[in-house]
Amino acid sequence: MDAFFYAMASVLAVSCASLVGILTLLLRKDWLAKALLVLVSFSAGTLLGDAFIHLLPEATEQGFTLAVSLSFIAGIAVFFALEKFVHWRHCHTPTSKEHPHPVAFMNLVGDGLHNFIDGLVIGASYLASIPLGITTTLAVVFHEIPQEMGDFGVLLNAGLSKRKAVLFNFISALAAVAGGVAAFAVGSSIQWFSAALVPFTAGGFVYIAVADLIPEMHKETRPAKSALQLIGLAAGVGVMLALLSLE
Repeated sequence: MDAFFYAMASVLAVSCASLVGILTLLLRKDWLAKALLVLVSFSAGTLLGDAFIHLLPEATEQGFTLAVSLSFIAGIAVFFALEKFVHWRHCHTPTSKEHPHPVAFMNLVGDGLHNFIDGLVIGASYLASIPLGITTTLAVVFHEIPQEMGDFGVLLNAGLSKRKAVLFNFISALAAVAGGVAAFAVGSSIQWFSAALVPFTAGGFVYIAVADLIPEMHKETRPAKSALQLIGLAAGVGVMLALLSLE
């Protein structure tokens, strides 16, 4: 029951992260660009840190088996498919002719599916252990913040009012709660579920960091800002390293 309570609190916190999109209305464009510069690199660091410092060590306690390898690859494949076929991706660049985004409906559907998977992986992490659930939740929240700021901009550019953009984005984010509930419903009856989903989560986190966030970081070529990105990346890994104390 403790794990379920923590999991539900965590998925609600992840859902509330969607409200951070409101900040895009309060910050000047140059401040927003500077904030995203650091947030994206920090997000990549937390995802990589959680994958390699917490999730994979947990998954390989009984050895680096074929099942662990296949689950890790499945995590990469699922997030690739999500981007490829649902046209959803981690992106924080404003919509333009040179950089188009999917329409609002497609963005909400893709984001809802992604949030459902976030809820699944958070629930499965808590089924494995409460400390692992906490670190995974933090990694998800840190990468959701810049993502939700981008999503909010997409909805506004698609013609939605500010109120509707906030409401629809939050409804989409609540899919994480359904994912968390599903994880406990399935995990309580299928013994291998949590064991398989932990390396799956690691694969998904590595894919997001390496395929989406780091290429986006490469768009910034100025030495000073590139150094800031490197610091943000190291800080994200450092946070995950510090959280080893929970275990």
